[in-house]
Amino acid sequence: MAHGEPTPQQGESPWVFPSDFPLKIMGRNVDGFADAVAQVVLRHAPDFQPATMELRASSGRNYLSCTCTVRAVSREQLDALYRELTAHPLVRVVL
Repeated sequence: MAHGEPTPQQGESPWVFPSDFPLKIMGRNVDGFADAVAQVVLRHAPDFQPATMELRASSGRNYLSCTCTVRAVSREQLDALYRELTAHPLVRVVL
């Protein structure tokens, strides 16, 4: 926080909306994983462009990480997106 800026009150979010918010979603490197991630993200961020998703396979190629940067408009939107991603059977970790 810059000098002179007020600190967030208890219960307030330090995030400013709207803002670009990167999410890293990891799971097994199986057919359809990236498409499944994109479908979930699009439900919560309809302006997300799946072509911008960054994919990276693990060194053993057993796992795949998808980085999706969404234009977040609220904490509630991010919470709902995180909940749906973490509940998906193909997803192992969301950061």
